[in-house]
Amino acid sequence: MHSAAAAEHTVDPPADPAVTAQLTELLAALPAGVSWSAGPGGGDRRPLPAELVEVLQLAAAALAEGRPVTLSCHEPVLSTQQAAVLLGVSRPTLVRLLDSGVIPYDQPRRHRRVRLADLLAYQDRCHHAERAAGTPPA
Repeated sequence: MHSAAAAEHTVDPPADPAVTAQLTELLAALPAGVSWSAGPGGGDRRPLPAELVEVLQLAAAALAEGRPVTLSCHEPVLSTQQAAVLLGVSRPTLVRLLDSGVIPYDQPRRHRRVRLADLLAYQDRCHHAERAAGTPPA
């Protein structure tokens, strides 16, 4: 069983040279610190997180150079050994769960990869089943 690919979105560079100039100005202003307005009327100003400023800097620089920008969200993935340790089972037991379709996985090459979200969902299902059966969690 395979999991879905991460979503991507591509933005083409602006055709208008005036917009490119605005991007260049924005790029120069970003390192100085940018804030955003929250709440009605924009009275509550908060600084943008450094991670978002970095994404904006990279995107603005590429668009100002006339290059398209693709934003791709990645989901944490684990090896079978890492997944087995997280679940507290042996690696062969985890592989049996994967092969039986209980936990989705992806196998882009030789090794299986398990999305952390799928592993946590399986763990949650197991704990719900244990509670419903009256079995104390391990």
